[in-house]
Amino acid sequence: MEEKELSFEVKVNATILYDYLLHHTYNSPSGILGSVVGAAFVVAAFITGRWTLAVGGAIILLYLPITLWFQAGKQAKLTPAFQKPLRYRLLEEGIEVSQEDTTQVCPWEQIYKVTSTKSSIVVYTSRVNAFLFARKDMGELTNEVIRTISTHVSPNQVKIRW
Repeated sequence: MEEKELSFEVKVNATILYDYLLHHTYNSPSGILGSVVGAAFVVAAFITGRWTLAVGGAIILLYLPITLWFQAGKQAKLTPAFQKPLRYRLLEEGIEVSQEDTTQVCPWEQIYKVTSTKSSIVVYTSRVNAFLFARKDMGELTNEVIRTISTHVSPNQVKIRW
């Protein structure tokens, strides 16, 4: 029996990038530390009545999401690969990504980890590089994509919320 090819196109835009950047940043030690420090400043302000601490905490808590929003917009505009849709095919040997006349295959063994956000399935090929599979672009293929990834990638590397 021939395996059905699973392919879809993804258009990476500022919203998808922002979702990824938030997820990536707030799941890193520095993102977590920044949130804890900002929240501690706000709590300390309520305990001590020193409202300058609340302002400092608010700045710390708001700085990262705001800068990530601007970074996502800039990246979406300036990265040539994001100007046109990326076509993905999930093959027996790995994930094929193509755009115009360029094609590359990432073997399943090279997948670092797979996570998810509200908007995307994030397939990391290294600690900082990832394929972003926007749920809106995959549509009704989303569950099948998740099943295929889960079949080819070790369970301890897959942390997907359905």
